[in-house]
Amino acid sequence: MNLALFALATGGFAIGTTEFVTMGLLPQIADGVHISIPTAGHVISAYALGVVVGAPVIAALGARTGRKRLLLGLTAVFVVGNVLSAVASSYEFLLAARFLSGLPHGAFFGIGAVVGASLVPPSRRARAVSMTMVGLPIANIIGVPVTTLLGQQLGWQVPFLAVGVLGLLTLVAVWFWVPPQPVGSGVNVRSELSALARPQVWMALLVGMVGFGGMFATYSYITPTMTELAGFSESAVTIVLGVYGVGMTAGTVLGGRLADRWLMGSVYGGLVAVAVVLGTFGWLAQTRPGALVGVFAMGCSASILVPALQTRLMDVAHEGQSLAASLNHSTLNIANALGAWLGGVVLAAGYGYEWPSRLGAALAVAGLILAAISGLMERRGATQVLA
Repeated sequence: MNLALFALATGGFAIGTTEFVTMGLLPQIADGVHISIPTAGHVISAYALGVVVGAPVIAALGARTGRKRLLLGLTAVFVVGNVLSAVASSYEFLLAARFLSGLPHGAFFGIGAVVGASLVPPSRRARAVSMTMVGLPIANIIGVPVTTLLGQQLGWQVPFLAVGVLGLLTLVAVWFWVPPQPVGSGVNVRSELSALARPQVWMALLVGMVGFGGMFATYSYITPTMTELAGFSESAVTIVLGVYGVGMTAGTVLGGRLADRWLMGSVYGGLVAVAVVLGTFGWLAQTRPGALVGVFAMGCSASILVPALQTRLMDVAHEGQSLAASLNHSTLNIANALGAWLGGVVLAAGYGYEWPSRLGAALAVAGLILAAISGLMERRGATQVLA
């Protein structure tokens, strides 16, 4: 069991590395394919679009495929996408390669969560889910800084090749350590799509999209916030991002344990924590020690929610667990885009860098209200499917 969870976490580490390293290498990528830095930002958007599209499509169409076989196929596509990214010589080719790299992202995490939960007793499901996802925050501590340094010293293509090697290691680990996961006779595309007819699935997805939008409204502008408010140098921001990654890792592990004790309670508590942290972040970020505390707390509080929401989606989806769990990562990428846009609107209106986090706190409160409505619907027995 532990080796299987480690194999899935290795995949998460590779995915997290390739997702975030692009942000640190935009100038090098822009020079490499002869485009401007703003245009190079579309490469990040192409990956996110791949996540949003790939998660539901792959989870639904792969419903009849054994989950281990599907994980192996997803990892193989991930390897190909990153190798093609490394050899891209034009902007258009790179854009297509990054879209391909993003396609397996959400489905890997979603199906990996279902597999991980199946390996343990029901009382430890959320903890197992958190272990399948812990590679993502660890990537922000180790993978992203190391590959960014490699890209700066050896060329922007090298990080994508390194991630391709990580993908191959994941492929081998899943092959040897994840047990076969045959699907039941009643599982098919229609049964997976049945999750979309359940109101509680949509409520859980909305909670994630709105609640996490607040965190991304702040994190998207973390570099200028740290340099303008806290007085960090640009080179020191790498340390700040490492602190954020440590907070994410702690929150992911803690969130799994809390969710096993009280699932909805950890959702409520996580959203309250996010609202409090973001509400005070603008004040904390006025000093360097306060900024570090705030960044750690932001990463920790937001990550507490992830295992709880993933497990909640698996519970309320019934026959459509793989699709619902995969959709969670699509909505998180939508939250990323939504939060970044709203934070930009605040800054464009002339407010300072302490204000995106205050907007984020309001979004977290809105997510808490949605979670409370979902809990009330459940207590009143509103579990019927939509007509």
